[in-house]
Amino acid sequence: MKELHKLAFDENNQSIIDEVIKNIRDLKVKTKKNEINCFLSKEGDSFDSYIEIHAGAGGTESQDWAEMLRKMYLKWSVNKGYKSQLISEHKGDEAGIKSSTIKIEGDYIFGWLKAESGIHRLVRISPFDSGARRHTSFASVWVYPVVDENIEIEINEKDLRIDTYRSSGAGGQHVNTTDSAVRITHIPTKIVVQCQNERSQHKNKDTCMNMLRARLYDFEIKKREKDTKNVESSKSEIGWGHQIRSYVLHPYQLVKDNRTKYENSNPNKVLDGEIDDFLESSLYNTK
Repeated sequence: MKELHKLAFDENNQSIIDEVIKNIRDLKVKTKKNEINCFLSKEGDSFDSYIEIHAGAGGTESQDWAEMLRKMYLKWSVNKGYKSQLISEHKGDEAGIKSSTIKIEGDYIFGWLKAESGIHRLVRISPFDSGARRHTSFASVWVYPVVDENIEIEINEKDLRIDTYRSSGAGGQHVNTTDSAVRITHIPTKIVVQCQNERSQHKNKDTCMNMLRARLYDFEIKKREKDTKNVESSKSEIGWGHQIRSYVLHPYQLVKDNRTKYENSNPNKVLDGEIDDFLESSLYNTK
């Protein structure tokens, strides 16, 4: 293309020059995509993913922030053409959600999203404050791979505590009038999973077991890699000093990742699902 561009330039052939420039741009896009794929080669990167979101302390304000994050990931999924499914959700007392688990299916979802695990911080003028004061809210995001059926995860029944309860989320009378929701606790690791989106208790239990397999797989991977970060203990501290990303809507507009230092001055677009630049930045910084 370099030689062709030189010849076209010497002959003042603008159509060939334009074609060469287009081909160079296409090559840059393909090269970037191939480069990113090189970073998606770790164990589990190709799997689908569960995303678990929990509101931090702060009541309605943090619960609303947790719902905003859930919508952000669902919009990202729609923008990319991926499939998503709501697994479990507990509504907030007045607005928002206390917790939510969603599943996203597509190419290399876990590889793309795994660096999203951590505490996300929001600074804004609260819509729930009659005095229009600025509030800081926190919510946690935890990302786990959906384990391939070919991977064997040994789970002993004696290590499980299985509870059933009445669904507290939306779904109508057919969901809320029976104890169809299921919560499973893996006693040795203290991992808890729950599902309430199906009418059938049996289906919810199957989904819970799949989620537990995913969590145990993720647990073992981190153990093998000698991960220095204790994920379970950090979950109890959804607050200052632990955030991985800050979303500031007031007094200025900025989303900043505290690990990669990547910034975006349009938080509305970020919250509308345009998070690819943050995901790519995380890939480059965790290689």
